Amino acid sequence: MRRSIVELKAGELIDDEVFLVRSKDLRTTSQGGLYIHAVLVDKTGDLLARMWQASESIYNAIPQGGFARLKGRTENYKGSLQFIIEAVRIADEGSFDIADFLPASKSDINEMFQRLSEIVKTIKHPDLAALANEFLADQDLMARFQKAPAAAVLHHAYIGGLLEHTLSLLELALVVIPRYPQLSLDLVLTGLFLHDIGKCAELTFETTIGYSDQGQLVGHIALATLWIDRKSAIVSQKTGKAFPAELRDLLMHLILSHHGRYEFGSPKLPAIAEAAAIHYLDNLDAKINQFTSEIDKDRDPVSLWTNYNRALETKVYKVDVMGTRTDKT
Repeated sequence: MRRSIVELKAGELIDDEVFLVRSKDLRTTSQGGLYIHAVLVDKTGDLLARMWQASESIYNAIPQGGFARLKGRTENYKGSLQFIIEAVRIADEGSFDIADFLPASKSDINEMFQRLSEIVKTIKHPDLAALANEFLADQDLMARFQKAPAAAVLHHAYIGGLLEHTLSLLELALVVIPRYPQLSLDLVLTGLFLHDIGKCAELTFETTIGYSDQGQLVGHIALATLWIDRKSAIVSQKTGKAFPAELRDLLMHLILSHHGRYEFGSPKLPAIAEAAAIHYLDNLDAKINQFTSEIDKDRDPVSLWTNYNRALETKVYKVDVMGTRTDKT
């Protein structure tokens, strides 16, 4: 029975065990030799790996985004676990269970989707309700929506992550937006439901989590606006009346501005209050997930702090001072 990454400790010998190779890089040592720097993953976390005295042929034999059988040892490196690879070969298809390597939401997918559908169906504005229902009725899209991660690395980067993230935002909106009666709850709910829906096509998650060609060429923001345009045209055909152009443009604006800043990949800055609300709710949920995930995947039982997280620009304090965490292990 394979041992998961989270179970590994320093000083162990690993013999012919399967790992998913998320990334690899061929580098040069200070003495001029070659070594391989790689990141290995399974559903429980990731593991830094190095192979000394490497060669281009060995590097080329390691399948990036694929599965490899590795032999070597684990060791402690600056407070973190790393794996020193001594031998590698491609893992034969069928010799491992893919489910062991794709991290997944801890929440029930069916229950989350049922709750999301309930909230979306509370949208009262007839045109927004018709558009949202058109998306819900797209069975192929919703099948991917229920499985897709919300990101490749940063937040909710696991199977069901997009659904979990979107549902969390909808629940937040139900609490927060009524505090601001000048905002349209219907517009916010529709925008939150659709803000990241393009990730169903932007990301791949059948065997590994990464970016599709369409995702890299077009991206989830552009894809979502295209789908809104197409679905609104379908709604027009079904109802026999034109979908309001200004409302369609407002929805597109919510998608185009939800990253909040140009440097974060947002083609537009929020120009209406609903767009600002969506941006800040989205950022809140993503950031909280990054903090909690950083603690969950930490491997050092002694240090009170995680390693430095580049995206958060800080180390994370791990101590549950208030005793509020429910996911203690």
